[in-house]
Amino acid sequence: MESHESLKSYKNRLDDALDNRFLREAMDKFAVAYRASRENAFAGMDVADLIQQVADIKAAAIADSKALLDQFIRKAKAHGVHVHLADRAEDANRIIGEIAQKSGSKKIVKSKSMTAEEIHLNRWLENLGLEVTETDLGEWIVQLRKEGPSHMVMPAIHLSRFQVADLFSDVTGRDQDAEIDRLVKVARKELREKFVEADMGITGANYALADTGTIGIATNEGNARLVTTLPKVHVALVGIDKLLPTLADALTVNRILPKNATGQAITSYVTWITGPSECTTTPSGKREMHIVFLDNGRKKIAADPVFSQVLQCVRCGACANVCPVYRMVGGHQMGHIYIGAIGLITTYFFHGMENAKNLVQNCTNCGACKAVCAGGIDLPHLIKEIHARIQDEAGHPLQSLLLGKVLKSRKLFHSLLRTAHLAQKPLLDKKERPYLRHLPMIFSPDHNFRRLPAIADVPFRDRFEKLHQPAKNPGFTIALFSGCVQDFVYPEHLEAAMKGFAQHNINVTFPMGQSCCGLPAVSMGEKSAARDVALQNLDAVYLDGVDYIVTLCASCASHLKHGVPKLLKDYAPEKAAAFADKVIPYSVFMNDIVGIESDVSDGANAGRKTAFHSPCHLCRGLGVHNTPHELIEKSGNQYVPTEEEETCCGFGGSFSTTFPAVSNEILTRKLDDVTESGADLLVTECPGCVLQLRGGAAKQGRKFTVCHLSELLYPRSDP
Repeated sequence: MESHESLKSYKNRLDDALDNRFLREAMDKFAVAYRASRENAFAGMDVADLIQQVADIKAAAIADSKALLDQFIRKAKAHGVHVHLADRAEDANRIIGEIAQKSGSKKIVKSKSMTAEEIHLNRWLENLGLEVTETDLGEWIVQLRKEGPSHMVMPAIHLSRFQVADLFSDVTGRDQDAEIDRLVKVARKELREKFVEADMGITGANYALADTGTIGIATNEGNARLVTTLPKVHVALVGIDKLLPTLADALTVNRILPKNATGQAITSYVTWITGPSECTTTPSGKREMHIVFLDNGRKKIAADPVFSQVLQCVRCGACANVCPVYRMVGGHQMGHIYIGAIGLITTYFFHGMENAKNLVQNCTNCGACKAVCAGGIDLPHLIKEIHARIQDEAGHPLQSLLLGKVLKSRKLFHSLLRTAHLAQKPLLDKKERPYLRHLPMIFSPDHNFRRLPAIADVPFRDRFEKLHQPAKNPGFTIALFSGCVQDFVYPEHLEAAMKGFAQHNINVTFPMGQSCCGLPAVSMGEKSAARDVALQNLDAVYLDGVDYIVTLCASCASHLKHGVPKLLKDYAPEKAAAFADKVIPYSVFMNDIVGIESDVSDGANAGRKTAFHSPCHLCRGLGVHNTPHELIEKSGNQYVPTEEEETCCGFGGSFSTTFPAVSNEILTRKLDDVTESGADLLVTECPGCVLQLRGGAAKQGRKFTVCHLSELLYPRSDP
């Protein structure tokens, strides 16, 4: 990747990846297979508890890293190990190069090491005239192709066996069969010669145990054992974040690492090395062993109260495995050196702002990475923090700056929406439901992958008084938080909900001072504007006498419940916590609190096969999974499960406008899944998802209907 790549150039690379049919199919198959294999690997285990154990172990080690490093050095030196400290990538490269030169090493074999990739070690050593050979099969393949790994654990996942066969044919000078077993045999034959001839072996390490001066390496191919036992010199390049107090801590981490990475119970090889091994051909009778501990910004990260949790990463690569964007475009477009969500964050620290600025925007904020992170890292939150930090340093793009300024003024924001209602009239297509007939000319044709809804003639806030029926002796009093999309674009969602509230004697208040929830500002990197909006909403919603703050937008609910307290932790922490504590999504309120029965089982809209798209902020942001299924059944319709129910629809707020081609592909995969289920109706609980799914279904001519859950429960007519 170029150091100063423009966003336009980056988008072009994404488009090229989307056109790569094999890559798309390979990523898709892997995503589906990984989901099943991970579930099987963790069967019968308390995964959340294990992740918390790992997070606690890693967090404690990070906080005590200086003492652990000092202890490790003492123990390792006592075993005859040479220990080196490298502050920067250049220092580590120089140290390893000098070790090679002083030992007379000419030929070097390496086992897989993302830390070596991080510092571009191969390039440095090759510039010194040394021969460097990667011995992990995937790493060797990408090395021969002169490209970086596309996954932290499976570096050549983007390549077909036919591409590898062609590559091996060029390397060996003989035509090679594309059968995988035969290709592996070719690699073994070629690499065994390199092992025998090598003067130096270089490895990384998954663990560095302070109490014994031991390093641990987890591999599947056994090449690391050859790298550490055949050459006369062994160098281990280890990030200081790999330090742990004891073997017991490492074994706890190792319980989750292979399961999360590849769905294996354990890797084929787990190697523990305490000091140099015997070597009868050297004067000392021992191999020469060096450990180079790399900082390269890790101490700075550890001292950062927001980003220190980044160092809890165990390098399993699971954040890429479940990422909807990675699934579409692969790792070379979803990272610089490190791949996936963790790569979007670490690129800023390890390789600079210029290499990170485009990557951090390529996130739907779906939360899938956080849900599977073995280190318990809040990856989506940190991606947005990095985005905001980059914009604060480099300057805010005009569009996000304007969005922030508009959102900070509720009256201006709402006035613009009302004005837009009038301005859109020449673009309207009023057949059936009002859509925009076409987009204004200022938009790229790429944005025309879905039909976009028109702004409503009358927003919900102007309809509320007529709809509101004061309840006598109400069971609950709620504040209804509309969010801007349902207020001004889909007021019918809220009207349907009001019908249900009235039936169940629920007293509804609608704070007129409420505005956007603030999530769009966060997504655009406008953290200051999001904070101002949060404070406005806290002032607008009076909590006295209110049992719950109910919202029909899962994204609003998740942000109000989890995002607002984070934004306001230094401003109004108690008030924000009290506010967040009352926030509840519509489905949970109606099913679990109100306890509705089968209200419309005899209605005209009942009996259809109904699929559910679970908004990312509902299933992962709020941990709600089965409640909407129960409500679908209570509506008298038949819930139909789908394979991709809890995968992102590709909307992601500003993501779909910044990366429309990728958004379209994610959307199409989702719509295909619903079609395959045979569903007549697709229901969801987020207006952004409705916009994406309904607009996409209309554009693609899908045969099923899309509606909000409230419209299913309390329909005015067939949605």
